[in-house]
Amino acid sequence: MELLPWAKLQCPWRWCLPGLMSLALFCFYFSISQDSPAGFPRSRPVPLGPVPTTPSSSARPGSAAAPPADQPLLILLWTWPFHNPVALPRCSELLPGTADCHITADRTAYPRADGVIVHHREVSASPAALLPPSPRRPAGQRWVWFSMESPSHCARLRALDGYFNLTMSYRLDSDIFTPYGWLEPWRGPPAEAQVNVSAKSGLAAWAVSNWRPGSARVRYFRRLQPHLRVDVFGAGHRPLPRGAMMARLAQYKFYLAFENSLHPDYITEKLWKNALLAAAVPVVLGPARHNYERFLPPDAFIHVDDFASPEALAQHLHMLDADPARYLRHFRWREALRPRLGSWGLAFCKACRRLQQDHRYQTVPSIASWFT
Repeated sequence: MELLPWAKLQCPWRWCLPGLMSLALFCFYFSISQDSPAGFPRSRPVPLGPVPTTPSSSARPGSAAAPPADQPLLILLWTWPFHNPVALPRCSELLPGTADCHITADRTAYPRADGVIVHHREVSASPAALLPPSPRRPAGQRWVWFSMESPSHCARLRALDGYFNLTMSYRLDSDIFTPYGWLEPWRGPPAEAQVNVSAKSGLAAWAVSNWRPGSARVRYFRRLQPHLRVDVFGAGHRPLPRGAMMARLAQYKFYLAFENSLHPDYITEKLWKNALLAAAVPVVLGPARHNYERFLPPDAFIHVDDFASPEALAQHLHMLDADPARYLRHFRWREALRPRLGSWGLAFCKACRRLQQDHRYQTVPSIASWFT
């Protein structure tokens, strides 16, 4: 499924803008129906108090029984992702048109839960021992496998074969698609669509938390470094306080959005937050260009694969640095679109919506065969 077929637009930008905005609006509303969210309105937390005591109904083979009409679905978070609790939103506010679910992390709710979300990281050390108690699994209860990490950072996937009913991840072919970010049309007049080039005092920045000398991104950076000045932030490099991060990165013209591993659709906050929200042009190293173009207009980023060598890439960036008009072409998309970010709460609500909409009881034969 292609989210944004930008490559098919062949006319000059100014002639295309009205059509682009219409296309963006169509894609936006279509993507809402396909699990692409409509933004992040401020929401009230759902209390994590006593869990409803309505027992789960037994399900017919091939289906999961829906709770009574006056009872919300009960969804159990088997663990908090990375053991960090977050405020739980009202799904009816976060995803208009979705009925609220009762979402809880209280494991005593397991026998009554309609769905169980299992975040991979917390069970990966010993899946057989750390997964929910499968022998006492209520009839019709559906398990959702959840991970925002790439296959390179998901251990023991084959130990999960046969346990799960739905997948939830950044992959477009997930049952529940939860991207790190996306573009959506402005609601009203564009705000901050113009980029002030004169306020950008730095050329290129890179914030890296996991420096592995043998990784593809560090090897590429080593070859790029002699030809391009890059200010590197993170452990062992320049400090970058979290509260000042976005303001600091906004001072640079380019940001190296280099992924820690290369897999289809694995396009993380390095692009959506560190580059696009900071109004820096992302220089990407990750999946192929055509994969990025499923999410972004082709001129919204610069792909390392478009250049014969890191030296050629550096020459191109220096040329753009010296030519403000050409540099600003990489921001034309901002006249019609704005970047948005995902969140844990949004992911839980998308699972809530999917479990409400589809009562089929299916089984994912092998997480590993699909994900890797």
